[in-house]
Amino acid sequence: MTVAQDVPSAPTGDPAGAGTDGASTRERILDIALELFSSQGYDKTSLREIADRLGFTKAAIYYHFASKADILMALHLRLHEFGREALDAMGDDASPASWARLLDRLIDQMLQQRALFIFHERNRAAIEELHRSEHDAGHEDIQDRLRKVLSDGSVPAETRVHMACAIGAVVGALEFSGDVFGSIPDDQLGDILRGVVASLLTESSGG
Repeated sequence: MTVAQDVPSAPTGDPAGAGTDGASTRERILDIALELFSSQGYDKTSLREIADRLGFTKAAIYYHFASKADILMALHLRLHEFGREALDAMGDDASPASWARLLDRLIDQMLQQRALFIFHERNRAAIEELHRSEHDAGHEDIQDRLRKVLSDGSVPAETRVHMACAIGAVVGALEFSGDVFGSIPDDQLGDILRGVVASLLTESSGG
């Protein structure tokens, strides 16, 4: 990704990290950016606004992120961490029971980070542009893992299609959890999603 030429060079110490380590400062920047990108949009949010909300200078932001697009990418990749952890936990077991456990965990994790899905939904155009301009290895890695599991010929085709539909139902519902399903409380949305997943996977296993 090309960094603007007028970006100041990073200082030798963390100018915004007084009393905190660099990692926590970076997370604070991401949390405020998540709030602003979700409420007013990526394009309408400036680095100056993010810095002002934190009581930082722009130079302090540049210490942690080379550009606003880098902040967008970091928030986008937070979503993929959930999928990566869940797929690692599933291992090589592609049975409906394993997928039910996987998706149950995934629903809990995603609802805890519902703000990320609202951010993703409301900034889709900016994220798609980011994909075109920068290779997103984490995203492709997760897609590759899903393809490997869902193309496993030892699992009946009907079961694999139901698995794909189940994970699509979870991700799809949470993608719309801001504007479309924003009035549904987390616990109610979670119960509905678990019912959908149970229905899809039970039918695939002949239950």
